Amino acid sequence: MYSNKENVNVLTALLVKHGVRYAVVCPGSRNAPIVHNLDVCPAITCFPVTDERSAGFYALGICQQSGSPVVVCVTSGTALLNVAPAIAEAAYQHLPLVLVSADRPRQWIGQLDGQTLPQPGALDLFVRRTVDLPEPHDEESHWYCNRLVNEALIEAQRGSQGPVHINVPLTEPLYDFTIERLPEERRIQLLSPLSSHGTADCAAVVHPMLERLDLASRPLVVVGQMKPDSLPQGEIDRLRQEYPVFIESLGDQGPSLLDEVMEMVGDEEQFLPDFIIYVGDTLVSKRAKAFLRHAKAAECWVINPEGEVHDTFMNMTGVIQAQPRDGLAQITGHGNIAYARIWKSLFVKAKRHLHDFHPDYSQLLAVKLLEERTKLQDPSSVIHYANSMSVRLGNIFSWHHIFCNRGVNGIEGSLSTAAGYSLVSKENVYCVIGDLSFFYDQNALWNQNLRGNLRIVLLNNGCGGIFSKFDGLRNSPARANLVMASHHTTAEGICRENDILYFAADHAVALDNLMDTLVSTEVERPVLLEVFTDAERDMHVYQEYNQSLNTWKENGKK
Repeated sequence: MYSNKENVNVLTALLVKHGVRYAVVCPGSRNAPIVHNLDVCPAITCFPVTDERSAGFYALGICQQSGSPVVVCVTSGTALLNVAPAIAEAAYQHLPLVLVSADRPRQWIGQLDGQTLPQPGALDLFVRRTVDLPEPHDEESHWYCNRLVNEALIEAQRGSQGPVHINVPLTEPLYDFTIERLPEERRIQLLSPLSSHGTADCAAVVHPMLERLDLASRPLVVVGQMKPDSLPQGEIDRLRQEYPVFIESLGDQGPSLLDEVMEMVGDEEQFLPDFIIYVGDTLVSKRAKAFLRHAKAAECWVINPEGEVHDTFMNMTGVIQAQPRDGLAQITGHGNIAYARIWKSLFVKAKRHLHDFHPDYSQLLAVKLLEERTKLQDPSSVIHYANSMSVRLGNIFSWHHIFCNRGVNGIEGSLSTAAGYSLVSKENVYCVIGDLSFFYDQNALWNQNLRGNLRIVLLNNGCGGIFSKFDGLRNSPARANLVMASHHTTAEGICRENDILYFAADHAVALDNLMDTLVSTEVERPVLLEVFTDAERDMHVYQEYNQSLNTWKENGKK
């Protein structure tokens, strides 16, 4: 019988799945549930050592002999600190020592209770990863606990190997051993050149994943944000012949149409993949992420050069340490053309709908006109989009790779980033930015080195317009002034102070004419076009664009 502590059972099950066979355990009350599990688990052999300083080195010696991860388990308080010398030695010897410490619940740290000190991070100078396990109370916190243990155990064995720290807070009562069997936990597998007998051959590294891929009937590829030309267009086109490819303009050239296709798919189960291959970084589309998280039975393999765990869709099976281009080259011939065609027909419909949709005066129209003009009149230009609505509109109309600070999605710095790019670029650099982002980062224009190749489209609807789509907020008195940050500010004075050529549009004709001016004018200093719109109208046009996709689908337009 095992402990009734769910995080302890998750930990025990995953220790076994990651190949842990030995544990050195120290006495204590708080760690008793962990020690009990390690002792009754038939796959793990326990060795008791009273002194934690000595226990750490016992585990180090077992690591040296076995070449595999070994646990040293201690109770809460200063017991943890006594393992520091062995952990430091493991770091320099590159040994996968797994320090498991029991802990008091967080709310009791620093409250003059017994054996309490801040344990997470105490050994961060020497361990490769510290994780602090939650006590799960629902499906998401269980997933989080599972993911943290997987991350730590992968990190212990990744590359040249090294020690990790898994901290386990436990609430009382501690001594309930009534669980008959360990849970069936998901193991996230690492496939890397160093774990494949030293080979640098990508084909050998990905072979276990390909064996699983060949059993799939609905495989799908996701490409997140990447540097320009990380994946040649020809390779993406080849992938699309046998896989649906979820890719946005942050990772490709051309309109992504991903949100549009998600609008048409809705919750239809027939479209769900049973196998996902994910390269690159973030996706903008919330719809796509929600859809792929709904594919709970799917395997998901992430390919990145670092071998890092990014469980974006909450169904990760493994991580492949390889360059995305090399990893994707190995999956040719393993897809499903029929499944790809189902998706391709939706992307074709979305593209035709985009061509036929003519938005009223709005931010949507402003971005559409900019993209059309630059494609015809300034095709060598570079376009940066700020976060929030700006990048979402860019994904609809862009014909090029989009630059966007999407790593953390912050409001700050988008204008400064585009301005910095323009300093060392021979081409025109456009920045499409919303009002809050612009005024937050207005000091980007306070720079004497800026030149006329910086062109700015400021989308000013007097607030953080993206928040207007949340119906629940309409009932809050804080909506307009505090959440959406409504204002009546204009950039005209800022431009005058910084010698920026300023134009403003507040209707469709002016916008059309001034967009030509923005793209074609030759000046020595930057140019800014401020487009004044209404936030509610902007959201209405944006929603009209998305909702009319379903009309197309229902009418069977081809």
